[in-house]
Amino acid sequence: MQTHILGYPRIGSNRELKKACEQYWSGKITLQQLQTVSKNITTQNWKLQKEAGIDLVPCNDFSFYDQVLDMSLVVGAIPKRYHEVAVKSNSEMDLYFAMARGYQKDGLDITAMEMTKWFDTNYHYIVPEFYKNQEFKLFSNKIINEFEGAKQAGVKAKPVIIGLVSYLLLGKEKEEGFDKLDLAKNLLPVYIEILKDLEARGAEWIQFDEPFLVLDLNEKAKETFQFVYKELRKQFPHLKILVATYFDGLKDNLSLAVSLPVCALHIDLVRNPEQLDEVLNAVPENLSLSLGVVDGRNIWKNDFETSLNFIKKAIDKIGTDSVLIAPSCSLLHSPCDLDLETNLDSEIKNWLAFAKQKVDEVVMLKELANGNAIEKSEENQKAIASRKTSKLIHNEQVKQRVNSVTEKDAQRENEFSIRKTKQQKVLNLPLFPTTTIGSFPQTTEVRSWRAKFKKGELNAQQYDTLLKEETEKTIRWQEEIGIDVLVHGEFERNDMVEYFGEQLNGFVFTKNGWVQSYGSRCVKPPIIFGDVSRPNPMTVYWSKYAQSLTEKWVKGMLTGPVTILQWSFVRNDQPRSETCKQIALAIRDEVSDLENAGIKIIQIDEPAIREGLPLRKVDWQNYLKWAVESFRIASTGVKDSTQIHTHMCYSEFNDIIQNIADMDADVITIECSRSQMELLDAFAEFKYPNEIGPGVYEIHSPRVPSKEEMVELLRKAEAVIPANQIWVNPDCGLKTRHWDETRKALEAMVAASKEATIAYLQEEKANNHWL
Repeated sequence: MQTHILGYPRIGSNRELKKACEQYWSGKITLQQLQTVSKNITTQNWKLQKEAGIDLVPCNDFSFYDQVLDMSLVVGAIPKRYHEVAVKSNSEMDLYFAMARGYQKDGLDITAMEMTKWFDTNYHYIVPEFYKNQEFKLFSNKIINEFEGAKQAGVKAKPVIIGLVSYLLLGKEKEEGFDKLDLAKNLLPVYIEILKDLEARGAEWIQFDEPFLVLDLNEKAKETFQFVYKELRKQFPHLKILVATYFDGLKDNLSLAVSLPVCALHIDLVRNPEQLDEVLNAVPENLSLSLGVVDGRNIWKNDFETSLNFIKKAIDKIGTDSVLIAPSCSLLHSPCDLDLETNLDSEIKNWLAFAKQKVDEVVMLKELANGNAIEKSEENQKAIASRKTSKLIHNEQVKQRVNSVTEKDAQRENEFSIRKTKQQKVLNLPLFPTTTIGSFPQTTEVRSWRAKFKKGELNAQQYDTLLKEETEKTIRWQEEIGIDVLVHGEFERNDMVEYFGEQLNGFVFTKNGWVQSYGSRCVKPPIIFGDVSRPNPMTVYWSKYAQSLTEKWVKGMLTGPVTILQWSFVRNDQPRSETCKQIALAIRDEVSDLENAGIKIIQIDEPAIREGLPLRKVDWQNYLKWAVESFRIASTGVKDSTQIHTHMCYSEFNDIIQNIADMDADVITIECSRSQMELLDAFAEFKYPNEIGPGVYEIHSPRVPSKEEMVELLRKAEAVIPANQIWVNPDCGLKTRHWDETRKALEAMVAASKEATIAYLQEEKANNHWL
């Protein structure tokens, strides 16, 4: 019986990678210094796992930005618009970052590649771009270099590679008339070249991540899986290939998965424990089974008794030698090390395990399965039992309030057409109204104030004064450039979920529980351990202050219940729907207080609502029912004249557009600029009745778009959406950007809105639509 890890966090225990990347981008460190940081992180990760007793330690799970982007560079799937970057910079790393972040120097102005969510996680990947008859070639030696790096560190590692079929399915066809799966034959020789090199260097195990095996697959995808793995087995009869699936069960793809000519198959028994019996009955004699029994996506301590039952069942059926023990998925989605948390409540800390501790759990399960370390099992069961009976978790008043929610609590007073008339009368907004999504740049200075306040170096009054000054400057600047609906900038907030969780009962926070969201962007998800309630108003103070500074309308800014749920580590002792409704009621109370304080526009962000979709369509409606209901519970307790906004980013809406409409927000703002307004097609075809703000400014890149570029995007929007439904805004919040680029981009955005308005009115006049 062997143990292995599917992947380990690459940010470093103290976010060393984030800091190094940002320093490299700003020119403060050299490429060599950046590479030294990556070498230190990978070496530490390999040694940690080896010393813990892991049999198959992964390599190539490190990435400077994203593992899918890595694979695009490896196989030469580099869009033509970046070829000049390769020539001018003469640096593979600069080309790589240009693909991720855009490029605006050396006389070049190139947009970044599209970004979207990695299945149902909060991790974002860079979407590969595919063209008809596209040729591939080995461009980057990253996979080989990491294998050699592990060898130098004394570790004979297991390379982790995105499987060929999943890689193609993760991408987008950028021209019509072909299916991206048609490219499998063109891509396969590059995979073969990589495996030949790895085999020659002594690799024994190769892990191919094929998460699409747990999704709905058409016949062509199934045939492509069979073709690819048949060819790989023919070429490499002695390599031990492990196909890793995760995030759901194999279900109707089971017969396909067990028929692939590979050595081992990994299954996720955390997200879909029910599949084990069916898989065991279907596994052929020559196929080993990797059991994902330790949760790679949550922070709760493993229940050894439950996991051992799975392991023993597998051993009884297929034998010890055919069983591998592993986490359910890559530990990329877990914080690094619980040992760094010195201030957590000791009772709660005893219920938790981060990546380092999960590695130990995997090894311990092997020991326990072999009949050793019984005292560790007893320790574990005491921790599990203490959590079930703890008085910290349950609040009967909260439970009763959820149980008493009625259908009326999730309904606005009148339909949108009536509300729109009332809102326009109160708000008096122009055509193509401009706004931003909420946050403004949090400079080093602003972050230093927060740090000093937490350390006691600034008292509450001093901190409040500094934040008020920053808020007033931001309000005045928005007035100056002519933005129509203002925001206060959110300088008092650390993170859009953490800020609210800190003020809600049932949440606890870590100091170093960081996980990667995209690139250098890390988030520190709160831990929901108990029943959720709101003891006091959370945002009213700052919203009232900002509104008092201006005659223009200032939006109240909230994070929605589904996003708070999705972007937290959630308790696993009750249904997620129950926890979400508890959060929704807390947000409803906040919305009511904002309205009573005179705030007429309230934005409730739900960027994670699509991310929460189950991977199989058959399971969607149950989730969407309670997710939409939770948003409506949070948002509908207001008058018709109060305008409710929501924001969503990096999502495909085509297949859930009816559910988006059912949320009944007066205005929805969405990411659209990276996709060149493609996402609007779903709203147009559906004839979405409410108002829409398609993002015209891509904020995840330092690149500053021109006014003309934004005007062109608005023209594309206007071609499919009526002009009187369109708002003008960036794709997302501006917290991570710098002020210089933000100023230029928003000034251009306001100018684009004015130009679009003039053009529309002139066209209407020419068409005699008005006198």
